[in-house]
Amino acid sequence: MPRSIVAIVGRPNVGKSTLFNRVVGRRIAIVEDTPGITRDRLYADAEWTGHDFVLVDTGGMILNEKDPLTQQVLLQAEIAMDEADVIVFLVDVTEGAMPADVDVADILRRANKPVILAVNKVENEKQERDSVEFYSLGLGDIFPVSSVQGYGVAELLDKIVANLPDQTSEPEYPEDAIKVAIIGRPNVGKSSTLNAIVKENRMIVSAIPGTTRDAIDTLFYHDDQPVVLIDTAGIRRAGKVQQSVEYYSVLRAVRAIERADVALLVIDAAEGLSDGDKRVGGLANEAGKATVIVVNKWDLVKGVQMYHYAQNIRKDAPFLSYAPIVFSSAVSGRGIRSELETAIQVSHNHAMRLPTGEINRIIQDAVDKHPQTHKGKQFKIYYCTMPAVKPPTIILFCNDPDMMHFSYERYLENQIREVHPYEGTPIRIFARKADTKKEF
Repeated sequence: MPRSIVAIVGRPNVGKSTLFNRVVGRRIAIVEDTPGITRDRLYADAEWTGHDFVLVDTGGMILNEKDPLTQQVLLQAEIAMDEADVIVFLVDVTEGAMPADVDVADILRRANKPVILAVNKVENEKQERDSVEFYSLGLGDIFPVSSVQGYGVAELLDKIVANLPDQTSEPEYPEDAIKVAIIGRPNVGKSSTLNAIVKENRMIVSAIPGTTRDAIDTLFYHDDQPVVLIDTAGIRRAGKVQQSVEYYSVLRAVRAIERADVALLVIDAAEGLSDGDKRVGGLANEAGKATVIVVNKWDLVKGVQMYHYAQNIRKDAPFLSYAPIVFSSAVSGRGIRSELETAIQVSHNHAMRLPTGEINRIIQDAVDKHPQTHKGKQFKIYYCTMPAVKPPTIILFCNDPDMMHFSYERYLENQIREVHPYEGTPIRIFARKADTKKEF
């Protein structure tokens, strides 16, 4: 089921990122070690008392000399209203209610969704008494918190989950339908790609509202295979909003990817692979979805060979090394059939389960070829299983899970792909402590 989105908004330096890190339980608002993915992560999965949601650190009220304070504040508040299901408005008790806080409150008060006012940096009784000043903003109850110390955060989370909307039921589709999400930055050609695919497959079965916000699911049959296209709607507002808030497109992608089997990552051929493309592609990879990279508008690129273009993508996005690359033009129709057929093929790979004997043979051969040792101790794998697919997931039962270095994990994955390429899908490998020492 698609998860709700909770956005933290507020002025600079009120502690949004600190609260974000406190709730998600790790410091990811500052540094991310995954190569190729933009470091300033703006979202993360969060959970409280069994309720899952996506938490967003807007971090976005960045002021500059060209734009007046109020304009920027209102812009960010409006975007948060559009994208989130619940809004946490964070203020700073040490500074009191500032004019910028009043500007945000004026907009949020008119929002047709829950707004929770959290007063941050409350670290003693005097500051808790001072926090009552923020009742003047007219947003109802206040929640005094200390993002640093954790004071009041549990009560704030209780309020958040109490206001999460009921999840809309997934529309019913044929059991064997392949769900394909079209994702990417604004203006790369997502909608034209969807239209081109639909035009290629003229017999539309249905076009109904999906559970992705502002999106329409399109169900059709391609050579007797039912396919559901999940479109990620673009930012509706024009001009400055679209130019200023590209990173909000990741929230649209989050909702679509969660419901999909395959992600079609559309990039603009003329612009090349951007940080925004890598950010959205990273979403699909982290979610374990099958992925196809679609280089759209290829007809506009002159004097560049597909091979060299693809090599640059591989270099810039090594975390998507398994994803096939398809060159197309949504306007001319070139490559459209190929990208859909590729999506169908990678969905089959995504769901392909290897027999236990086969996966054990591959892993045993890999270990025999290249044993792993650490400080004189050998890493021993006793047996392995593939308990899940979508994505293919392998559990290695071993003597010491901590000895499986990420480089050895990558080596084992490569050995599997030499036998079964698993094109288009990530492979997950986990090490577990074995109950028995019987090897293979």
